[in-house]
Amino acid sequence: MKLLLILVCVAVAAAAPQAQRSGPNPDDVQILKYETDNDGLGTYKYAFELSDGTKKEEQGELKNAGTDNEIMSVKGSYSWTAPDGVTYLVTYVADENGFNPTIEQGPGTGGSRG
Repeated sequence: MKLLLILVCVAVAAAAPQAQRSGPNPDDVQILKYETDNDGLGTYKYAFELSDGTKKEEQGELKNAGTDNEIMSVKGSYSWTAPDGVTYLVTYVADENGFNPTIEQGPGTGGSRG
């Protein structure tokens, strides 16, 4: 189960939107913020923000370590602005109940689809 959850997290990261196709040149995007903390024992958190408005933050915690019910519980969010100017925000929880995202879109991310 732990491997499946890790694979889901990797798939989510890989599926996250890439830099805008129109507008700023992706080669000109700068890292504005980068933070990371990993205790090496199953708890971690990280966050970054780019000059094109892309943001991501995530934290994870190993629960029930050393048992048959060991699971990585992950919470996070990421946002970006699409080429048409619409801002998207995805918040998610991935744990023993699966991957559960909530997607919001629009100026100020007011509308919700989930």
